[in-house]
Amino acid sequence: MELTLLGTGAPAGLPRPDCPCAVCAAALGPDARAATALLLDGALLLDLTPGAAFAAARAGRSLAGVRQVLLSHPHDGPVVEVPAGVPQPGRVPDGRELTLLTGHRVRAVALDAPGTGYAVTGPEGQRLLYLPPGGAPAGLVEPAEPYDMVLADVVGRPDALAKLRAVGAVGPTTDVVAVHLDHDVPPGPELARRLAAAGARAVPDGATLEVGAYEDVPDVPRRTLVLGGARSGKSVEAERRLEAFPDVLYVATGGSRNGDTEWSARVAAHRERRPGSWQTVETCDLVPLLEAEGPPLLIDCLSLWLTDAMDAAGAWDDAVWAERGEKVLRERVRELTEAVRATRRTVVAVSNEVGSGIVPSTASGRRYRDELGRLNAGFAHECEHVLLVVAGQAVVLRG
Repeated sequence: MELTLLGTGAPAGLPRPDCPCAVCAAALGPDARAATALLLDGALLLDLTPGAAFAAARAGRSLAGVRQVLLSHPHDGPVVEVPAGVPQPGRVPDGRELTLLTGHRVRAVALDAPGTGYAVTGPEGQRLLYLPPGGAPAGLVEPAEPYDMVLADVVGRPDALAKLRAVGAVGPTTDVVAVHLDHDVPPGPELARRLAAAGARAVPDGATLEVGAYEDVPDVPRRTLVLGGARSGKSVEAERRLEAFPDVLYVATGGSRNGDTEWSARVAAHRERRPGSWQTVETCDLVPLLEAEGPPLLIDCLSLWLTDAMDAAGAWDDAVWAERGEKVLRERVRELTEAVRATRRTVVAVSNEVGSGIVPSTASGRRYRDELGRLNAGFAHECEHVLLVVAGQAVVLRG
C-alpha cells in the first residue's frame, strides 16, 4: 500500500497565516507544511484540503483515480472546492466499515474527542491508522495486532500513542509518522529530536511512503540523562520524552519533608502535569529498579539521590569522609553506574548541572559540587543520549 502525504501540517498550515511567532517565521522550505491530507494508492483520499490537486501534482500524483474521499476532522471546516472528477467527501460512522472496489477496507475508529479516525487495510493486508488533530482512540481495552503505520498528532496528543502502545496496536516495527504539525515545537532538528524520543518521525509534504516498510523507524534510546540548572525546564524535558509511553514508573528521590509547604507545592506541581497512567515511587534505592524488568523509569533526580547517599556515608563530616566516607560513596556510585550499564529498561534520569557558578564557601558544599560532577559524568558515560537544558532549550551533548 502506497501512501502520499499531500500535506503534513495543522488545519491552518505551517506557517499559520499572519502568525508572528518565531516558529512560523522559521517554517520555510521543507519545514513549511500544508494541512494534512493522505492519498492511498491513488484511490482513497483522507481529508480534502485546499490545493489538494496541485499538491498531488507536485508529488507526481493525480487525483483522477480517487474513488472515495473521507473526512476526519471534528467539522467539515471551510468550504473546499472539490476538484473535477473527484467524489464528494463523506464520513463513515464510528464502528462502521467501508469496502472499496479497489480492495481497500476502511473502518471508522471512535475517538475521545470530536472527529473520526480511520483504520485502513490494503488489498495485500497492510494496516494503517490515521487519527485527526487532537484525537486519540476511545475505549481501547482488547489486545490488538500492531499496525504497520500510524499517522497521528504525536506532538499535540502523545497520550494517543501511549494508549495504542498499551494494547499492542503500536509495536517496535510500527512506522509512526507525525502529522497535523503546528507551531507547538520548533521545526528542523528540534522537531526530529522530540519525535525520535517518542519513536516517531516527520516527513516533508509530498513524501511517498510504503506502508509496511519500517527501515526508517527510529530507535528509542534506552538510557537518557537530562542535565540543567534550577528552573531550566529539565524535568519537563525528561517527562516529555516518555509521555508517549504507557505505565511509566516515576522514581522520586526527594521523599517527603514534613512541614515544608513550599516543597509540598513543588511535588504537587510535578504530579499534576504527569499522565494519570504513570505510577510513582519515592525511593533512593535505584539499583534494584534498574536490575528488574518493567516499564520505563523516570528518575528525578540524581542530585537528591546523591544527597541521600552522602548522608548515609557521613560525607558531611571531614573526619568521617577522610576515614571511610569517600570510599563508601564511591562504591555506591559505582554500583549505580554499573546497574545503568546493564539495565534493559528504558531510563530517563534528571540531574542538576553545577560547578559553573560561585564556588561554595564551605568544604561540605564544595565536596557536594565535586561529587555531583563526578556522578553526572559517570552516569552520562553509560547513556546513549545526554541533554543539557538551558532556558527551556535542550542542547544535545550525545546522541
